Amino acid sequence: MRVTRIKAIIFDLDGCLVDSERLVLEAIVDEMKAEGVADASFEEIRDNFLGCSLARIKAHVEQRSGRPCADGFAGRIEGRLRAAYPDHLRRIDGVLPLLQDLKDRGIAVGIATGGSVSRMGFTLQHSGLADWFIDTGFSAEMVQRGKPAPDIFLLAAEGLGVLPEDCAVMEDSPLGVTGAVTAGMRAVGFVGGGHLDGMRAAHAQNLQDTGASAVLYSLDGMLEALLDL
Repeated sequence: MRVTRIKAIIFDLDGCLVDSERLVLEAIVDEMKAEGVADASFEEIRDNFLGCSLARIKAHVEQRSGRPCADGFAGRIEGRLRAAYPDHLRRIDGVLPLLQDLKDRGIAVGIATGGSVSRMGFTLQHSGLADWFIDTGFSAEMVQRGKPAPDIFLLAAEGLGVLPEDCAVMEDSPLGVTGAVTAGMRAVGFVGGGHLDGMRAAHAQNLQDTGASAVLYSLDGMLEALLDL
């Protein structure tokens, strides 16, 4: 068995472990339209706000609409997701075998998500991944600055008991890759999510340009990518 120097891998949740980004982005667009941004589109939010916290998106909506959002903006988006996830949330293909292989190699796993603690919790429950990330899931709510700042990744490394330089990060967004690299970690880009249909190659190039050491189109190559870092 080849040995990697990586001691922990920190996953983004949406778009890397679960194929949820399209559901999330559609919920955001629906709520933007409810707030009066009639021309909001899936493509606009995907291309400009992938990996952003809902607080940052809320600020954008308020700028676009010219008025404060109604109370509970983030809560209404999460409500849409709670309704959609039981029937529509799916794990990314190959997640369970990958997690088992990492465990067998003694590589710790964690999550660094721009979503809330509550959203992370119900996402893990509905996807059947909760038992893999007991006490190792970290949310942007836990830090002062979200991605692209390195804060969430540094918190995850601390929580896993691993030095930043011994961590790898899997991310589907340029903001996440930037945060990981700034934290002193190796970033692996992932473009296998359904939200990237029709633009995988361009997005892969974007992730590489942002600093990803490798970019994967499926999870099948993750172990090899880790061994090569």
